[in-house]
Amino acid sequence: MSKAVEAVVSNTKPEQLSGLQLYSRFAFAGAVCCGVTHGALTPVDVVKTRIQLDPVTYNRGLVGGFKQVVQNEGAGALWTGFGPTCAGYFLQGAFKFGGYELFKQQSINLLGYETASQNRTAVYLASSALAEFFADIALCPLEATRIRLVSQPDFASGLLSGFGKILKNEGVGAFYSGFGPILFKQVPYTMAKFVVYEKVAETVYSHWDKKSMSDGAQTTVNLGSGLIAGFAAAIVSQPADTMLSKINKTKGLPGEGTASRLIKIAKELGFRGSYTGIGARLFMVGTLTACQFAIYGDIKKALGAVGGVEISK
Repeated sequence: MSKAVEAVVSNTKPEQLSGLQLYSRFAFAGAVCCGVTHGALTPVDVVKTRIQLDPVTYNRGLVGGFKQVVQNEGAGALWTGFGPTCAGYFLQGAFKFGGYELFKQQSINLLGYETASQNRTAVYLASSALAEFFADIALCPLEATRIRLVSQPDFASGLLSGFGKILKNEGVGAFYSGFGPILFKQVPYTMAKFVVYEKVAETVYSHWDKKSMSDGAQTTVNLGSGLIAGFAAAIVSQPADTMLSKINKTKGLPGEGTASRLIKIAKELGFRGSYTGIGARLFMVGTLTACQFAIYGDIKKALGAVGGVEISK
């Protein structure tokens, strides 16, 4: 290739984004991947929540639970909570993925590239935990509304009416009654999700050069790494997910605090009870996590958000 042609090619390379331009794209990609995947899996989430809240009635597993909901309430009941699910996880995804990339970069700035690379597991853990904390502040009110709609089908007709009813009758505090368990659920979940994904992808790319792989092959790696990460995250966070469903099902007794309610629920559930519905959740979380990382990677490429720093060896 002549020098003139090389110069033209080099000048047509996509511009490396940084700052707000870069992280807003990360946030948008995260918002879309989480909102789309969680929204699409609303029927699975409805059945999973019913199994957790009423295991005596819904005792036939995932497939049997689908049949029970349809037989008792009609097919439309499977989409209960679709609005708050999409809205809540759209917001959460923006904070989670955008925040993870931001805090990872800040860790690199603070520690230096070599130190961050040598301690990358700690960087992944800290960055994902911080990102999830802020993401849960945005998610919690909409998750509380979703669980109330699913657990009490006659509570309200949808997101706006359910949100308004809780706000009017129980106050702002009711939206955050499950903030403790949602942190207990989501922070370990997200930490496991990102660390396992990074480690699996790192293993794959240690055998095959990422730069020489086609876009389709990279998407496949994202899917596979995300699937394994989803299984790990589901197992780690299942007890807190069950407690979250329980505490948001109904409001507490007069004078009963969140901590005392959590202790009471934990005693009632026991270890085995805390893993009620794990089959449905493994299917759900494994599928949505795989799809999330695939969609996230593809949207980042489409938006030119390729300026993030990778610290894997």
